[in-house]
This record gives sequence, C-alpha cells and structure tokens, in this order.
Amino acid sequence: MGMLFLICLEGSIYSCKHCYTHLGLADDIISKSFHCRHGKAYLFNKVVNITVGEKEERMMMTGMHTVVDIFCVGCGSIVGWKYEAAQEKAQKYKEGKFILERLLHHCINIYNHIYI
Repeated sequence: MGMLFLICLEGSIYSCKHCYTHLGLADDIISKSFHCRHGKAYLFNKVVNITVGEKEERMMMTGMHTVVDIFCVGCGSIVGWKYEAAQEKAQKYKEGKFILERLLHHCINIYNHIYI
C-alpha cells in the first residue's frame, strides 16, 4: 500500500469518531434534520478523506435511492453514504450529496479546540 495523503481542514470540522481524520466542514452542512440507522445524520455538500463502496439500491423513508457507503480513509470505518441517484423528483436535490451519521463522527472547532 502506498503513502496515505490526507486533506486537513480548518475551522469547525467534522472528523471520524475512531481516528479523528477530517471529513467535512460545518459550513458545508446542508441539513441537520436527517435520520439513519443509528440516529441523527447530517447532509453535506462535500466531504473529504473518504472512499466509496459499491452502488446499491436502497429503500429509504423518502423512497428508492441509489447510494454508495462511504468509509474513512484513515481507519476504514463506515461514516455514512453518498446519494448517487434518487428516483423521486422531489428527492433529486440529494444527488451527489453526502450523509455523515452523527454517532460516527465528532465536531471539532480547530481554532478553539472544542470537541463535541
């Protein structure tokens, strides 16, 4: 395996709960009103330091979606999923967006060193 290069973010960030690899910026959160298997989840416009799994069709509360699970590149833990496609017209806004499951990440304010 080659050398692992990680993107380091600044400001209020969300990181992997297991290895603290940076995953996303608070400024990139679209919504905090999502739910998943483990409870609350946040919809992000973009995330970093992830790899993706295989595409699969998944029935969710809002209808059928094509998704890929996303994994932390630092430790390999699943941290959420990415919406590849939505069948319902009203759900198309999710396409290309990412869900980070709340129980699988931490919020860190880099400037004040606050861990949530």
